[in-house]
Amino acid sequence: MEFFPLLLVIFASIFQGSFGLGMKFMEPLKWEAWWLVHSIFAMILIPTIWALFVTPNLFSVVTNAPINVKLLAMAFGALWGVGGIMFGKSIPYIGISLTYGIVMGVCSAAGSLIPFFTIENATALPAFPYIIGGVAIMLIGVAITAYAGVQKDKLLAGTEEANKKVNLKTGIVIAVLSGLLSAFLAIGFDKGRPIGEIAESAGAISRNSSLAIWVVVLWGGFLINALYAVFLLFKNNTWNSFATPNSGKAYAWSIGAAVLWFGALGIYGQGATLMGKLGSVVGWPILLGLSLIVGNFWAYLNKEWEGAKKPFNTLLLGLLVLIIAVITIGYANSVS
Repeated sequence: MEFFPLLLVIFASIFQGSFGLGMKFMEPLKWEAWWLVHSIFAMILIPTIWALFVTPNLFSVVTNAPINVKLLAMAFGALWGVGGIMFGKSIPYIGISLTYGIVMGVCSAAGSLIPFFTIENATALPAFPYIIGGVAIMLIGVAITAYAGVQKDKLLAGTEEANKKVNLKTGIVIAVLSGLLSAFLAIGFDKGRPIGEIAESAGAISRNSSLAIWVVVLWGGFLINALYAVFLLFKNNTWNSFATPNSGKAYAWSIGAAVLWFGALGIYGQGATLMGKLGSVVGWPILLGLSLIVGNFWAYLNKEWEGAKKPFNTLLLGLLVLIIAVITIGYANSVS
């Protein structure tokens, strides 16, 4: 049974690493229109429908959960939403590869270590050196892959203008804050565990109890994402984008990406729940590390690394380091 939870997290990482493909097919919709549709499905409809199927009396479960637990879970979800917006703000300053690397590194480390150090006598646990070592290796792997991405961008862009950074210091500060805030999604799930316990007592099986937690956490995330999208719709006067002709494919990708995105979280939540008290600590960095590998696999198939042999070899080194980190962190749960 020990391998099954890890298998679920591995499977979730395939979804997590793949949902971004949908963002390549936004046109002819405007970003804000595409994102609002995506948010409604990814953060409200799909989580709620899935939870309704596997959680008896879902709404009673949520209603009966302590108000402070619900507010805390939603607040962390909202902070994650702010982190996502800051991710987009960092890209113009330092580029997508460096932004992605910083955010993934900080997010995986913070999302693992913050819940870990809330456990009583955490440093005395047998898993402690493996978790710290695994997260450190993960950060090295993410840094190498980010460096490879930056080198690829420079090589393929080939122009001074493309390589120019508007403000490196500002971009890095925003990216680090984005990573910290993005980690609150994992922390919100961890703090929402009492909701899962109520769901289990209502008749949900252990791994499915996590779905009730996500319903609450993602209400906070949806609030921020939806408000930002609506703000842009008013600011850019792009409400008419919803009626753009020949936009059926864009809508399909928006919903398809939502299925993959919450599919990743839903399956991850099942795996993390079955892992026990270290579920969020161990599962979160594994999810992000493997999803980075999956995302780069799709990038390779889309020929994004074509003509960049040296950076690609650096990328392979980074992915190897990530695999070592995943094995190290995975082992931590077996000795806990």
